[in-house]
Amino acid sequence: MKTIPILFSTAMVQALLEGRKTQTRRIVKSRHESGQFQISRNKSSGQITSINSLDWDERDCEKDIFCPYGNVGDVLWVRETSIQTQVPTKNGIVTEFIYKADGESVPGAPWKPSIFMPKAACRLFLKVTDVSVERLQDISEGDAVAEGIDSDGGWENPPTERFCNVWQKINGPDSWDANPWVWVVTFEKTEKPENFI
Repeated sequence: MKTIPILFSTAMVQALLEGRKTQTRRIVKSRHESGQFQISRNKSSGQITSINSLDWDERDCEKDIFCPYGNVGDVLWVRETSIQTQVPTKNGIVTEFIYKADGESVPGAPWKPSIFMPKAACRLFLKVTDVSVERLQDISEGDAVAEGIDSDGGWENPPTERFCNVWQKINGPDSWDANPWVWVVTFEKTEKPENFI
């Protein structure tokens, strides 16, 4: 089992805390500028095989690529926006972390972006239960809800459309239309691994 860091926006951390988010999609990085390749998955090993379909070359035709977010059984540790504070106690000074997703703040203290969150601040651990690949626009309504999109029937737009809006906000206005291959990582909340830190 490996432990792997993963970044989440404040809204997605809130969805994790509320138990609404059990999936994440991340763009498959291709070393070819075209990014045009077919992907198949070995069911037994979870290994992803990438076959380049445009820039075919004898030496470059078939490459194995692996999900940077782990395989089944690995644990993701969530990096989120936070502030580190020093709190005096009767036993001395204690370091505490305040998380933006909780809606609290420290007056005058700037939030530290999630990329800089130290392991010691981690409070959320996710055990990977499945890894697959698909085109971004192939997301189902159910998977959009698993991505943390509110499934409340009071919304006018379907979950896939709301997911599209969130995706574009994070990845840019043309990112949905590009319809990239994405890793689909399914997970469940778990306890802090014994060997962590």
